[in-house]
Amino acid sequence: MANKRANGEGSISKYIVNGVNKGWRASISVGSDENGKYIRKQFYGKTQKEVKEKLEEFKKQISLGALPSDDKLTLEHWYYTWLFDYRIKDLKPKSFEKYEGIYRNYIKGSTIGKIKLKDLRATHLQKHYNELIDIYNKPVSTVKSLNTRLKPCLAEAEKQGYIQKNYCKMVTLPKDNTTKEIKVLSSDQQKLFIEAIKGHNLEVLFLVALSTGLRLGEILGLKWSDVDFNTGTLTVNRTLQRVTHIDRNGNRESKVIEQLPKTKNSIRTIPIPKNILIKLKDHRLEQNKNRLKLGDLYSNNDYVFCDKLGYPIDDKRPARNLKSILTKLDIEPIKFHGLRHTYATRLFEANVPPKTVQVLMGHYDISITLDIYTHVMEDTKLEAVEKLNNIFNL
Repeated sequence: MANKRANGEGSISKYIVNGVNKGWRASISVGSDENGKYIRKQFYGKTQKEVKEKLEEFKKQISLGALPSDDKLTLEHWYYTWLFDYRIKDLKPKSFEKYEGIYRNYIKGSTIGKIKLKDLRATHLQKHYNELIDIYNKPVSTVKSLNTRLKPCLAEAEKQGYIQKNYCKMVTLPKDNTTKEIKVLSSDQQKLFIEAIKGHNLEVLFLVALSTGLRLGEILGLKWSDVDFNTGTLTVNRTLQRVTHIDRNGNRESKVIEQLPKTKNSIRTIPIPKNILIKLKDHRLEQNKNRLKLGDLYSNNDYVFCDKLGYPIDDKRPARNLKSILTKLDIEPIKFHGLRHTYATRLFEANVPPKTVQVLMGHYDISITLDIYTHVMEDTKLEAVEKLNNIFNL
């Protein structure tokens, strides 16, 4: 027996199909069709408490004006509401930026964004994706990124009864045949680079990147408390990133924040080569001299790499300096992340086991390690074949 309520308040009852209890169902009137017949929205759950919470949340959104009635709710409106009401608390700022960018560039004001949620079907999504690739020449990776971020949005819509299925699961995404080229410094180029940066303001930063494989954010977030000079190791405990805070009104504010590393595997302890350890000690000595000289003007945040006043350095500066130095050396410039790839390449070339490389790099899956560095493995395969030739040299 349903718990009867006044019109617009909703009702809750057991959900029974063919005599089998499937859980609970809440139902609420959201208007009427052209024939005057009531349109009802329904929520399902395993317990009475669960469906009651869904019903109350829906009524709250309606009362706040956050959601229009079902017959007017568009994909654009729902994505925006879902992002700022459901995901803003559990997404890291950088990830939230990407979700908001998807909304702003590919949903807001678009043909698909204006489709009513109740009318949305997989064919609409498929057409939108095809047009992005065929007409607007967007890369396949962009379309896949759009579908990836739209999928949890529609999952929540399905959960709340706005749509019957998550149509993101029903589209056909084209294969991305583009190969991501990994650019690294060769051994000879690395030697030239190390020679060229002697005395440079970011010399020690570049050396740490080449000798530990840390990501730029991990390097900028490194504090002296993370460096153990007794054991000759450093521990990655945080990352420093410049993010853009976006509020509901679209106002944007750029700021630098500390946050946890990319994944739990990214929290790791890495050995530091002895020569680099000496460089780090000298670097700390010079930093302390500068701190004592400036006194109260110095902001002691304990960062290993900072400007003269102790504040984080501009995260674009290392990449700009790297490009400038490599250009002067007549070496094809690589991205700063290429120094991380260079570190892994040297490890593979030294026959360090892939599992060890995975741990040192902080990859959560060894397939990532192997997929990225297949160019090194090609040489390893040739060596293996040569060894077989020697074995079977009868």
